[in-house]
Amino acid sequence: MTTSVRTEPEARPPGRLFRLPGVYRPQEDTALLSGVLAGDPRIGPGARCADLGTGSGALAIALARTGAVVVAADISVRALASAWVNTVLRALLIGLLRGGLREAAEAGPYDVVVANPPYVPSPAPAVRSTRAWDAGPDGRAMLDPLCAAAPSLLTRAGALYLVQSTMSDVDKTRYALAAGGLRSEVLARAEVPFGPVASGRLKYLTERGFVRPGDRAEELVVLRAAR
Repeated sequence: MTTSVRTEPEARPPGRLFRLPGVYRPQEDTALLSGVLAGDPRIGPGARCADLGTGSGALAIALARTGAVVVAADISVRALASAWVNTVLRALLIGLLRGGLREAAEAGPYDVVVANPPYVPSPAPAVRSTRAWDAGPDGRAMLDPLCAAAPSLLTRAGALYLVQSTMSDVDKTRYALAAGGLRSEVLARAEVPFGPVASGRLKYLTERGFVRPGDRAEELVVLRAAR
């Protein structure tokens, strides 16, 4: 495994996005990952891409603007409806897939898979209204299944791009990817203030050792994994 942090060109902002209630609002993590995608020359016309957990479709839009063939997947009907509206407003053609990792793998494989999965440690199980960010007691409820499924999602030369917080253990993600035969590298890092979710559970995060007392920011990391 290698670490290579680079300065990436700024992604083209998706503009104002339509969101139904409960759909994840693109934030710093979305922007950080989108910036990395904008700087990768392998993403372009003809590339078959998947945006897992698409939410409002922000990353799918970034991919589609390069001319790539894009599938936007989500288990939420509201998310898919939001993504559909946003792509139609931009005159982009994006395939929509309702489902999770299994359905995405069945529709693959892909040259590029992008994911901004839930990664915030949560003291309570995720429910429909919180499943876009709550990720279990260690923040890995979606990261672990994603790492396990990654080899089946990718073509032989394909790559997975994902963003997560260091709270949910970046090293564990890299070792899990390596167990599936994928070599990972860190492409970008950014320190950002805690959002409303993390701020609302600072006591839990501090008591469990995810953050230090007095911390008011977290580090986000973008990884790329490939064979």
